[in-house]
Amino acid sequence: MDTFSCSIAITGASAITVAGTGLEPLLAALKEGRSCLQPVPEDMRADGQGLLWGRAEQFKAADFMPPLKARKLDRCSQFAVATTGQALREAGIDKGAIPAERIGIALGCGFGGIANSAEFLTGYFKQGVAGLSPVLFPNTVANAPASNASIEYGFKGPNITFVQRFCSAESAILAACRFIEEGRADVMLAGGVDELTSLMMKGFAALGQLHSYASGFGEGCGILVLEREEHAVARGAAIKARIGRIATLGLLLPNAEQAGINRLLPAQRSFDQVSLSGAGAGIDLLAGKVTAQTVLRTGQVVGQSLAMGGVALGALSQLLQSGQTGLHLAASPEGPYFALSLHGDTPA
Repeated sequence: MDTFSCSIAITGASAITVAGTGLEPLLAALKEGRSCLQPVPEDMRADGQGLLWGRAEQFKAADFMPPLKARKLDRCSQFAVATTGQALREAGIDKGAIPAERIGIALGCGFGGIANSAEFLTGYFKQGVAGLSPVLFPNTVANAPASNASIEYGFKGPNITFVQRFCSAESAILAACRFIEEGRADVMLAGGVDELTSLMMKGFAALGQLHSYASGFGEGCGILVLEREEHAVARGAAIKARIGRIATLGLLLPNAEQAGINRLLPAQRSFDQVSLSGAGAGIDLLAGKVTAQTVLRTGQVVGQSLAMGGVALGALSQLLQSGQTGLHLAASPEGPYFALSLHGDTPA
């Protein structure tokens, strides 16, 4: 469990999802209880049966960057660059306003680079070394989105990427909070980004998981601006919420689940709002141990993915009212598990 020696504030957030660009379309869909998922196109169905997915068709990279630059970036990097810029604007941070060494980025990314990896390797298998494209290679790795966002906005602070199943974004946010606590940064962009391709659907089908973990899969990006509170106050930033405790477990042991849950969840089990992210029986088990006036299931609205926890936390941070308490729960089918507490903009 992590409780931080300094107060860490959320001063901005943004997202790109199937609901649209920015958090507003997502919040509207959540309030209406409206799913934005659509049938998987006929030519992309891996097993001929109807499925839903959340592909962000409304996103146009050219709305955020010159076409030539967009062509050099993989889809995840396009998401990350666009969402980072939106989150910085909401936080009132202009490019170059903060010393480059004091601002960094931590992202979770599950499937980033798969489409480019497939294209890169296809060239090799068909033509040998001559078929390898040097333009594609930088985008074949999961840390490309965080790196490209850093290059775009001039971040020279900590830069790290996590691939940890359905808790990839939560792992990144925990690391970002630690960097701030350790004094390695004053501001961290943190969250998750993922893309959705037909190749992934075929992979899930081959593993027999198409109608379980891949059912209702989505893509997009959700990023928070985390900031040392004194730094935020000094520059006159509006604080959306504050990070409380972050607890994580690698595994809920058989016949000892309750002991693990007691370690993971805070003693206070009643909250104003709870957000859920992830997949498997663990998320429902954790959700059943807390009470809340409002439960946000963003996965039912925009789809789930390995790194969509940033989207869920972005929505929660925007919906928390002054003085309210919030809890974000995330789980992968076989672990890990996360419980992250938030407080509305009145100090707890």
